[in-house]
Amino acid sequence: MRLGEVERLRGEVAEFVADVFASLPRRDQRRWGGCYLRGLMLDGRRKSVQPMAERLPDGNMQALQQFVNQSPWDPLPVRRRIAERLCEAIRPEVWVIDDVSFPKCGTRSVGVARQYCGALGKRANCQVAVSVHAATDTASCPLDWQLYLPREWTDDAARCRRAGVPADVGHQEKWRLALGLLDALADWNLIPPMVVADAGYGASTPFRLALEERGLSYVVALTGKEVAHPEAVEPHRPAYGGLGPPTLPRYRTPPRALPDLAADVPASDFREVTWREGSKGPMTSRFAALRVRPAGRQALRAAQEAGGGHYQWDGVLPVRTVLVEWPAGETAPTVYWISNLPPDTPVEDVVRWAKMRWRIEHDYRELKHGLGLDHFEGRTWRGWHHHVTLVTAAQAFLTLRRLDPKAPTPA
Repeated sequence: MRLGEVERLRGEVAEFVADVFASLPRRDQRRWGGCYLRGLMLDGRRKSVQPMAERLPDGNMQALQQFVNQSPWDPLPVRRRIAERLCEAIRPEVWVIDDVSFPKCGTRSVGVARQYCGALGKRANCQVAVSVHAATDTASCPLDWQLYLPREWTDDAARCRRAGVPADVGHQEKWRLALGLLDALADWNLIPPMVVADAGYGASTPFRLALEERGLSYVVALTGKEVAHPEAVEPHRPAYGGLGPPTLPRYRTPPRALPDLAADVPASDFREVTWREGSKGPMTSRFAALRVRPAGRQALRAAQEAGGGHYQWDGVLPVRTVLVEWPAGETAPTVYWISNLPPDTPVEDVVRWAKMRWRIEHDYRELKHGLGLDHFEGRTWRGWHHHVTLVTAAQAFLTLRRLDPKAPTPA
């Protein structure tokens, strides 16, 4: 937005800040929070502290630097209030789990390492964060974030100490960070109506099992390399010889790859589904739902571990639904999802929820290109989480305005 527009919104920004930053104990902290938000929303190529301070009439580089990097305010109550307001306003159909990368130079920024960088499409020096977003087809907003720390960081206590990483923070896989975010949101009395995620999370059997243990429904993508048994296949139970515990049933046929199972589905079983209206017309493709028993080492291990902890596993793999997309003109299916929804869930609904991940690309585009999510130049754990919280607040403010029919749309 131009400076005149931002200045006209100062009153609304102040009301928003008074609400979501109410946990900040000092008035000057809330004042600089509002100033930082206006700087993020103001037009400008870079959204780091110095250029924002120079563009704002009341900007003060030293004060803003201190507020975002050194001030000890807790970002979690701020994110909680944002999440509460946005879930109430958006009324999300799904929560989307995703991760985002920030290319970085040097080695001192917290969490930076040579790893896969989605922003560049290759391995590169970057930071990676896991996020949870509330979404419908018309609105979305991040609810919570966590920075991913590679092992090269957590194995170096001195390096973590210099970056201000809390002593109790260790290395966790991204899917475990995602579960931690869901648990934190549950502590805030926010429960997802449906969990959606890409194959980086969906291909993890322990992740899916953990969602089920939490009583959560999901539609998550797979890589297409997974294996499964058809629903009708039942394991063989060897005769009990009377010595020792009985042998668990065993599947006599090897599991098959999902593309092989999909190839057995008659073409007539693939239905054309339109899931939303795109910029170039209706988004349409062909889909079929398969009932299968996911197999493989991870699936067996997860079932056995669950059996040891909660119930006596009977050796029979559970049935799940796999959604298959086979676009017209393609020689084979292209995308797979797995879900624990009831088998009578309409395919149209499953498709719409699975495809709702597209909204998160909209989020990242606005957060990065419009609000400077990846422009933070600090190096500390505290500074990074402060900046991400402030960017989330700025996007939440704009989202609430877009949802308000009486509010004029900013340029």
